[in-house]
Amino acid sequence: EAAGVVAGTGGGAGNLTEGQRVTFDSTIYCGACDFCRKGQVNLCENRRVIGVSCDEYRRHGAFAEYVAVPRRVVYPIADSLSFEKAATVEPLSVAVHAVKRSGASRGDTVVVVGAGMIGLLAVQVLKARGCGPVFAVDPDQGRLELACRLGAQEGFDPAQAEIPAEVLRRTGGRGADIVLEAVGLASTVQTAAGCLRKGGALALVGNLCPEVPLALQKVVARELSLFGCCASSGDYPECLEMLAEGVVRVDELISATAPLAQGPELFARLYNKEKGLLKVCLLP
Repeated sequence: EAAGVVAGTGGGAGNLTEGQRVTFDSTIYCGACDFCRKGQVNLCENRRVIGVSCDEYRRHGAFAEYVAVPRRVVYPIADSLSFEKAATVEPLSVAVHAVKRSGASRGDTVVVVGAGMIGLLAVQVLKARGCGPVFAVDPDQGRLELACRLGAQEGFDPAQAEIPAEVLRRTGGRGADIVLEAVGLASTVQTAAGCLRKGGALALVGNLCPEVPLALQKVVARELSLFGCCASSGDYPECLEMLAEGVVRVDELISATAPLAQGPELFARLYNKEKGLLKVCLLP
């Protein structure tokens, strides 16, 4: 997740020039496999992800003064858009992709489970698409308040309320049309599924656990649709436009901007779930 200035170009740079302000998609795709030819670049057979360390996708990241990326994943950014805001386009694209996968549309009642970076961006994307009411679920009261400032009608703390029952009460016993699950724990997935109406759709974005139990009888009998959501697929231009026009606000989501040397300290604070610390921008 980065943005910066073009310092040099190779033979395939096309209309990119030195000094141009850009960001880039973290997904490096081949452009030649069946998935790429269908436009599903996030499912590329040869996918690599900048800054991800697992063996399957490993590629060095942007915690450096220079980073080399293929031309096909580079996007110019508006002069009015700061590098810090432009660097948030990757998580925004994940939220946009998940909303599209869910099929959410104007007037739909939506629940967003997890008010972290992706969840808070999803709330804004849903409101921009005309969805509503949108409810947020998170155990952090500060994040719930932020979700409401960014467009959620109401926030629910799972420690204080039985979430599916609260959603049913606010929908006349029907349930939500769409739920976006942005955590990935057994308890949160079960909560998400329990909020849905018959025929509703669950978009699964979070994946903290590799496996979670599934209430199969409810999924089958209520004919629920489950959508796995991985990264994004061609959503960057739309997302950059949303950022430049202020449709999505990220100022309140960037908790700190600091030199790269402070990275280890900030990673530790994030890992320890420090209150009020959400997204950090490092300046190599």
